[in-house]
Amino acid sequence: MSDTAPVLIEVWRGGMVESRHRGAYAIVDSEGDVIAAQGDIERPVYARSAIKPLQALPLVETGAADSWGISPEELAIACASHGGEPRHVEIVGRWLERMGLGPADLECGAHAPSHAPSARALSASGREPSALHNNCSGKHTGMLATCRLLKEPTQGYIQLHHPEQRRVVGVLSEMCGIDLSDAPRGIDGCGLPQLGIPLKALAFAFARFGSPAGLRTTREAACRRIAAAMRAHPFLVAGSGRFCTRAIEIAGDKALVKTGAEGMYAAALPAQGLGIALKIDDGAARAAEAAMATLLIRHARLDAAQIDALQPWCMPPVLNVAGAAVGKIAPAADF
Repeated sequence: MSDTAPVLIEVWRGGMVESRHRGAYAIVDSEGDVIAAQGDIERPVYARSAIKPLQALPLVETGAADSWGISPEELAIACASHGGEPRHVEIVGRWLERMGLGPADLECGAHAPSHAPSARALSASGREPSALHNNCSGKHTGMLATCRLLKEPTQGYIQLHHPEQRRVVGVLSEMCGIDLSDAPRGIDGCGLPQLGIPLKALAFAFARFGSPAGLRTTREAACRRIAAAMRAHPFLVAGSGRFCTRAIEIAGDKALVKTGAEGMYAAALPAQGLGIALKIDDGAARAAEAAMATLLIRHARLDAAQIDALQPWCMPPVLNVAGAAVGKIAPAADF
């Protein structure tokens, strides 16, 4: 991170800019050529949950998805950062039960639903949150499904040395087109390994994910199957009122969008063979959403109705406690 990174998003209160969010983005085609970029796109970043669609590839490629009869809904939730709404929890719970597993087998930990009404309802019921409510429970269930098929230990599946995580690192290296064996290492909020990946490489991976015709047959089929599931079930990818869900609903077959913590976003624009990777340096989700909405409007070839539907995400209001609009979040002049 650097003070020289470009300002992408400004927060206005009245007639003055109150805050500025710096960051970087890369737009790359499926041949690896940079189409547009700002900031340092070679600096490694932790993509966090933005890479969940890529982490789900072994679930399909190993045959686990077919072996367990995994539905498109379950495949979508394997890519999700869901809000812990009842439908999310129900789908993950049934999937685990079908494999002879339960919430205790998930090593992601428990937290209250991020969807506030669901959190209030859970509290009012007197029940405690379980690992099913964790926003990453679908991804973890997908990894357990692969381990069960291949008769690998389910305990410790989140450890970097576990065969499942070695598979994921291999997939990420192949999709990003770089050797990640010596990449910076970290641990995600859900306990899984994170690798430092440059934005340019991550955008390349999403370009190939969305337009996989040049990949080997099994990889191409897996990418298409996962993308179709996300497109068919956008609610399961995030949830009520969430940007990922609305962006996929609005864009249709023109864009697949996935958020990650700390200001990360990635997207695939399948018809154009493009991938987008975005990082807001200070980790602000409000800036990341506005920036990604702006990039989609500029680059996803949306029609007028789609642009109108997405426009409010580019310039959301700043509200006071009483709910009155007192400012706006908006793209900076040089973005």
